[in-house]
Amino acid sequence: MRLILLGPPGAGKGTQAQYLVAKYGLVQLSTGDMLRAAVKADTPLGRQVGEIMARGALCPDDIVVSIVEQRVGQPDARKGFILDGFPRTEPQAEALDRMLAKHGQALDAVVQLKVDEAALMRRIESRVAEMTARGEALRPDDNPEVLHKRLAAYRAQTEPLIAYYRRCGVLRVIDGMAPIPEVARQIEQVLSGGSAAAPPAKVKPKSTGKRHGIGKKSKTRKKMSRKPATTARKRRATKSRPKAKIKPQTRRRTRVRRRRPRW
Repeated sequence: MRLILLGPPGAGKGTQAQYLVAKYGLVQLSTGDMLRAAVKADTPLGRQVGEIMARGALCPDDIVVSIVEQRVGQPDARKGFILDGFPRTEPQAEALDRMLAKHGQALDAVVQLKVDEAALMRRIESRVAEMTARGEALRPDDNPEVLHKRLAAYRAQTEPLIAYYRRCGVLRVIDGMAPIPEVARQIEQVLSGGSAAAPPAKVKPKSTGKRHGIGKKSKTRKKMSRKPATTARKRRATKSRPKAKIKPQTRRRTRVRRRRPRW
């Protein structure tokens, strides 16, 4: 199973990725971790990446795709993987699709955790207030202003990417504002071939005011109504003739002659 999780900062991608790793035996792949591992391994590609990172420049898409290709070919990624932080642009997505197709593979799903950004901002503000009240140290990203900038960057980068995967037919949209177990259930449902959303209600067709069998005659009725003209005329003629009166039968009396006696 090959997946991509999309969602803005604070949408819960990390939490859901850990759940999928534990349930399906997948590997969560972060492009930042893969690039640092390649540099540490001191491979020819890693040395090239190291030189680019030393200059403070961004790695070209073809190098990043090559790093991903090497990583997904390792034994622990045979069951599948979840890509984290890659792709970020449509050209990167196209390059990833070409690389997978070269190995006879394709993405199974791109899961988008859709959230309400205003609700995310309120969530961060509430968390910051609670941590401050408890005297806990704040993380660098526990800042509404920082989150606002990251959300704006996410929208600019990811909206074209969402449109691309929607055209490819692999995008699955999940309500990321639901409780964590419900989000996990929805993701599992779409991965098993179902739909996370309830099916739309069936709309009854508007009545045209005609009943079946009224108006146009069916072929069967037309066939039954067609009769030979001669038979119809005979029946009409028979009906128009007056019926003859039947006289009641009378019993005829037989006259019996009596013989005179002979004396």
